[in-house]
Amino acid sequence: MTVSRRSTLALAAASIAAPRLATAQGANVLRFIPQIDLAFLDPHFTTAYVTRGHGHMVFDTLYGCDASFKPTPQMVSGHTIENDGKLWNLTLRPGLLWHDGERVTARDCVASIRRWARRDALGGALIEATDELSAPDDRTIRFRLKKPFPLLPDALGKVTSPMPAMMPERLANTDPFTQITEMVGSGPFRFVANERIAGSRNVYAKFDRYVSREDGPMEWNAGPKRVNFDRVIWTTIPDAATKVAALNQGEQDWWENPTHDLLPLLRRNRQIQIVVNNPTGAVDMMRPNHLQPPFNNPAIRRAMLHAFSQTDYMQAIVGNDPAMYHVPHGVFCPNTPMASEAGLEPLVGPRDLEGVKEMLKRAGYANEKVAILAATDYAQFKAIGEVMADVMGRIGMNVDYVATDWGTMLSRRNNRGPVEQGGWSCFSTGWEGVDHMDPANHYAIRGNGDQPSGWPGWCVSPRLEELRNQWFDAPDLAAQQEACRLMQIQCMQDVPSIPLGQYVQPTAFRNNVTGVQKGFPTFWNLRKT
Repeated sequence: MTVSRRSTLALAAASIAAPRLATAQGANVLRFIPQIDLAFLDPHFTTAYVTRGHGHMVFDTLYGCDASFKPTPQMVSGHTIENDGKLWNLTLRPGLLWHDGERVTARDCVASIRRWARRDALGGALIEATDELSAPDDRTIRFRLKKPFPLLPDALGKVTSPMPAMMPERLANTDPFTQITEMVGSGPFRFVANERIAGSRNVYAKFDRYVSREDGPMEWNAGPKRVNFDRVIWTTIPDAATKVAALNQGEQDWWENPTHDLLPLLRRNRQIQIVVNNPTGAVDMMRPNHLQPPFNNPAIRRAMLHAFSQTDYMQAIVGNDPAMYHVPHGVFCPNTPMASEAGLEPLVGPRDLEGVKEMLKRAGYANEKVAILAATDYAQFKAIGEVMADVMGRIGMNVDYVATDWGTMLSRRNNRGPVEQGGWSCFSTGWEGVDHMDPANHYAIRGNGDQPSGWPGWCVSPRLEELRNQWFDAPDLAAQQEACRLMQIQCMQDVPSIPLGQYVQPTAFRNNVTGVQKGFPTFWNLRKT
């Protein structure tokens, strides 16, 4: 039976007044609806935000990040800097334990840093600047640097993905391109593996021996992490109307990322709060495959800049309210120091699809199949995927719209082969704006696609890598901004990715949940009244 969108919304609206269907949960259990299924558990392995959230439950980091995006000590009590910024000694806080009862040592952390850095853009830059990384004793992590790297604490406390999780040495010695399956961290929660139902449920239990910081701002992943719940249960619910019903009836306490079309239904319930906790919003993009036709041709990639309307993409997600989105959007998060409108001319103004057809013809497009990967269980990505498929079809491309779940899409996008052998042509995805505030952790504008750590799409651009290095070495803000301006102009030539706009993403939780912090969802310092 086919259910119309209108019928679905009516069902959700009716649930506001419906009786509770589930037994009330005590104040010691929090029920949470994550943005998508937790397909990957290894916090070093993927850029998926759901895995980052899981990672911060189970694992801890050496530093945290506050609401001004400044690093603060977390697992470390502090650090010293010597030799003109080229010698850093980080000291672990006493009493830290892994979930299996073993002590946390500096050797564990050294191995963890090395593993994470092979998968992370900023971590890789830190290791490139490091001459020696060692553990001279159980509580000291030592970096001997080739040159000063002031962003060292920022790297080890970053809130972007993949998270710099500390794990026991025996796990950290696992090849970073092979997932770990044993979840042993030193974070505030233990992962209850025997209660996991893949695709449906993940359970976390309070780690009673967790040693919290006593100071610092309680923002993002910084400051004290005091756990007031015995259990936190993540429930994957694919259908948006079912999520609304569950939150309205109190069967769930918190929905991470409610879809914009259902916000009016949630606002009608006075027992629900809707807030924006991440001021950097969400930024979306199309990622082309630089290895396979047709997007191995830079002229065809550049033609796509003239085909896409950022406004159309944003309105497909948030509706017509211009206060909910920002265009034009370049490669850096709008309204942050590195953002500019340099080189964005192809992305602004009316779209001339007939003119784009001529561009494709001149570029030599030969009707190659364009396999668009779209995650249908992620409403925002499904929306922009549908717009993308429509536009590409209208400009005469041979579109194959591959609708699948998010986990399957993440797996398939690692295939470097041709479409006929399970490969792909492009996919739609999104990031938190904080990921794109500068080049340090910006995967989508890297030119290192010929390296093992290259992000799927595998753009190779020596010029982009050169400009990124210039940004790291820049002596002041003005020099950093100039490097970013030149990077954005170069991106319009190489087209590593196509920015589609920035939008506001609220979160929704019931009024009896208090202590929700700024940043991505975290589960310490919360209570239920």
